[in-house]
Amino acid sequence: MTAKPVQIRLRGVAKSFGGKRVLAGLDLDVHEGESLVVIGGSGTGKSVLLKHMIGLLAPDAGTVEVDGVRLADLDYREITIFRRRFGMAFQEGALFDSMTVWENVAFPLRRAGWPRERIAARVAECLELVHLEGAEKKLPAQLSGGMRRRAGFARAIALTPKILLFDEPTTGLDPVIKAVIDGVIVDLRRSLGSTTVTISHDMKSTFRIADRIGMLHEGRIIAIGTPEEIRACPDGRVQQFIEGRADGPLSD
Repeated sequence: MTAKPVQIRLRGVAKSFGGKRVLAGLDLDVHEGESLVVIGGSGTGKSVLLKHMIGLLAPDAGTVEVDGVRLADLDYREITIFRRRFGMAFQEGALFDSMTVWENVAFPLRRAGWPRERIAARVAECLELVHLEGAEKKLPAQLSGGMRRRAGFARAIALTPKILLFDEPTTGLDPVIKAVIDGVIVDLRRSLGSTTVTISHDMKSTFRIADRIGMLHEGRIIAIGTPEEIRACPDGRVQQFIEGRADGPLSD
């Protein structure tokens, strides 16, 4: 089967903070329409990788291209507009505490200058997609953890982005709610036709939602492939991580 076009391409991406190397010449391709999950231990730079994809961080070296456009070639105004291609769902939902669910989902639409009638219709569509009908008037404090995540998803898809980024969407949730969230992610991708990149260290969730899985370790992608290929990967570091074993090369 012919591979789909590369939508996000990173080549030789390096990033350090205060002398600590986080990304070390990382290469990665994300194909149009796929669900890629990047796994790796805490503090390995997974969230830093996402921020490079969306242009919130600039690499110290290397290039990031999205839809054939080098992000480094864009000025502030251009990259601000370019980011509308992305929808990003943060950990815990990152909702505005003083706004209702409806107001949170409407926020990016208002900023984009949509008329109120279109905003109302789009908010209703987004809440239906994440199964939050009837929660419009609730404040974030009145929502469960899973509902907050779904409200964050609804806001992320409001502008119909081509690319969805999920930063550890199931962290801190119980197993049943994790399965619900995974189902929503799969449904959103299918209904919107979006490319999705998810950061996770939850292997059950990873295998439920991924077309491909890449493992980030010491600033590089050390293995990438389908779930079946990752399960069969001979690299001991990958096997230790996906099996959750205490002993192995990652612990040495």
